[in-house]
Amino acid sequence: MTPTPMNNQLERDVVLCECFPRDGLQHESAFLPTPQKVELISRIADLGFERVEATSYSNPKVIPQFADASEVLRTLPRKEGVFYKATCANVRAVERALVDADAGYGANEISLLISATDTHSKKNLARTREEQWRNIEEMIAAAQGRFRLIGTISMAFGCSFEGWVDPAQVVKDLKRMFDLGVHHITLGDTTGTATPLTTRALFNSVADAIPDATLIAHFHDARGTGIANYVAAYEAGVRYFDCALGGVGGHPSKVKYGGGHTGNVASEDLIDLFENMGIRTGIDLNRLLETVEACEAALGRELDGRVARSGLNPLREAHSHARQQNAASGRPG
Repeated sequence: MTPTPMNNQLERDVVLCECFPRDGLQHESAFLPTPQKVELISRIADLGFERVEATSYSNPKVIPQFADASEVLRTLPRKEGVFYKATCANVRAVERALVDADAGYGANEISLLISATDTHSKKNLARTREEQWRNIEEMIAAAQGRFRLIGTISMAFGCSFEGWVDPAQVVKDLKRMFDLGVHHITLGDTTGTATPLTTRALFNSVADAIPDATLIAHFHDARGTGIANYVAAYEAGVRYFDCALGGVGGHPSKVKYGGGHTGNVASEDLIDLFENMGIRTGIDLNRLLETVEACEAALGRELDGRVARSGLNPLREAHSHARQQNAASGRPG
């Protein structure tokens, strides 16, 4: 099903979630001031992102970057039709989300995390998988249906600790999440081990098993394969994608797993590719690179996106013409 465009936004064929403010910033050791976070989140929403990872209700001793989660949400102007997501690791985090919601400024989307492997679960969440499943059930009950729930299965394509992950187990996890009432579910390639072949195979398997689930692709670009995997996921029918401006992000700065480059796929690279493929993202291309520059200024360094250095593809109109000619002749676009 083609995603419905937001009010007053460009038409879209896919829904992108901008992860810079949460998955991106969790990797940063230096605390980004609250007003800067709020300004960047507002700019991101104004670009046309329908979903924004705004913050995380994390323990500040573990992830100090989000000690200001409630203050960010309190001072953040809201754009109609945008889902602002907060990550929740436990019932206490959901309770904080409810307090902010009752105060009139909470998130309207929260994410619930499960790992595909025990070792990563203990490293990332300090719980075994079964302990975390019980935790998720308690979190769902505590949420009282007040938020759109996003389930995330980390290490779905392979684990940096345990290696190969059985796709059948991932399908089983996704079905368990769906049966608990979580119908938007993310498959995370947490340390960049997926390939286009494994991407297509896994998304096809879960779509066959749970056809009513809304599947979300989340790839990290550790080995430069992230953007190819996104194309493979699109070809497998996925229409929801996570990305981060400048390719920032990865594991929390104090909880490391996986070496080398750990960042997300750069939003500007993915958007440019999709648009040149005729896949409408609903993002304002005229202001996209300005927003990347604002993110670079906030972090004080040049980020990893290619398009930010090379510019948007100047042949987009030519690509559009070629697709139209192919369509008219019956050839694939």
